[in-house]
Amino acid sequence: MSKIGIGIIGTGFGQIIHIPALQIHPDTEVVAVYHRDRSKAKQIADKFGIPHACDRLDDLLALREVQAVTISTPPSFHYEQALAAINAGKHILLEKPVTMNAQEAIALYQLAQKHQLITATDFEFRCVPQWQYLKHLLDHNHIGKKRLITIEWLVQGRADPKRIWNWYSQKAYGGGALGAIGSHVFDYVRWLFGDISSLCGQLSTAISDRPDANGVLHSVDADDTCNILLEFADGTPCNISLSTATYRGRGHWLTVYGENGTLVLGSANQADYVHGFSLQQGKLDRAEMEVMSIPPEYDLPKTYTDGRLAPVLAICDRWIQSIQTGQSMTPSLYEGAWSQMLMDLTQESHQQKKWLDVASAICGVDGEPIA
Repeated sequence: MSKIGIGIIGTGFGQIIHIPALQIHPDTEVVAVYHRDRSKAKQIADKFGIPHACDRLDDLLALREVQAVTISTPPSFHYEQALAAINAGKHILLEKPVTMNAQEAIALYQLAQKHQLITATDFEFRCVPQWQYLKHLLDHNHIGKKRLITIEWLVQGRADPKRIWNWYSQKAYGGGALGAIGSHVFDYVRWLFGDISSLCGQLSTAISDRPDANGVLHSVDADDTCNILLEFADGTPCNISLSTATYRGRGHWLTVYGENGTLVLGSANQADYVHGFSLQQGKLDRAEMEVMSIPPEYDLPKTYTDGRLAPVLAICDRWIQSIQTGQSMTPSLYEGAWSQMLMDLTQESHQQKKWLDVASAICGVDGEPIA
C-alpha cells in the first residue's frame, strides 16, 4: 500500500508535533509545507527533508501527491483554509478550536460529509492512557451515580505580563484560554459524561496589556480566565475553573464524586500538559486516596520526551486508518463543532449574564441539526 501524502499548513505546532508525528507514522509521507514567507517554508522543508515548500496555499492544495492536510494556524484562518482543502478534495486534520464559531464548524463538517472526506480534530486527551482508563471506569459505573464533577485547569503559561502580545491575546484571531484549553474540556466532558443540558459562563482578562516585540504595549481582549457551570442531562452538576494566568497554578485536575467513591485524575506538570497524569480513587472504607494502576492494554505504543507527540500520533493513526478504510473516525469535525458550539454558548452566557439551555442551541446551518 502506497503512503498517504500529507501537506502541513501551520508551522508552529505543525513543526513541533505534526511533522514529527507524521514522519514517524509508517503509512504517511510529509510531502509539502506551507508558510506565507517562502524563505521560512523552504527552511522548514530543508530541515525535515520535505520535497515541496509553498508560500501559496493554492499551490500546496494543487499538488497531486497531497491527499490530506493538517491545519494548525491561528483559529481565525481555520475556516478558509479548511474550506479550500475540502474543496480541493483533501482529507483534513484540524487543530482546536476548529473555527471561530459553530456555524463555520458545522458548515465544514457538512461539506466534508458531502465530499466523503475524512476529518479529524486533535482532541488528544482521548488517547492518553489515564484518561482512557477513567472512561472505562465511568462506563462500568465504578463509583455509581455521579454527585458532582469538578475540573480545575490552572497554569501559569501566560501569568507573566511581559509575555509577548500576539494573536493569542486577540479575540479576533481566536486567542484566549477558552479556545486554547476550554475547547479540550468541552470535548472530554461530553466524551466522559454525555450530553449537557445547560451552562453558565463567566470570562475575564486579568492582564489587560502586553508588550509587542518592540516593547510597545497593546490591549488584550482575549480571556485568560474562565469559570463555567454545567448541568448534564442526567442532572449531575459540574464546576469548571480554567486559567492560563495563575502563578504556580495546581495544574489540570478532574474529580468525579459518586455515591460509591471518588475518582481523581490529575497532573501538576506545568511544563507538559500530557505527561504526569495519575488516577486515584477514594472509598468510604479507606483512610486515604490510592493511586490506581493503569492496565497495560491502555499504554501507548511508545512515548516521547514531548508528551503531546504520542497521543497526537494516536489521533493521526485513527485518521490515517479512516482514510484507508473510508470509515469515519472519532474525534472528527463533528466533535470539533460540538466543542465550538459550547464555547459560543459560554461567550453568550457571559455577555447575557445568565444560564443558557444547550438543547435549544443544537442547530446547524440553515436549521440543519448537528446531533
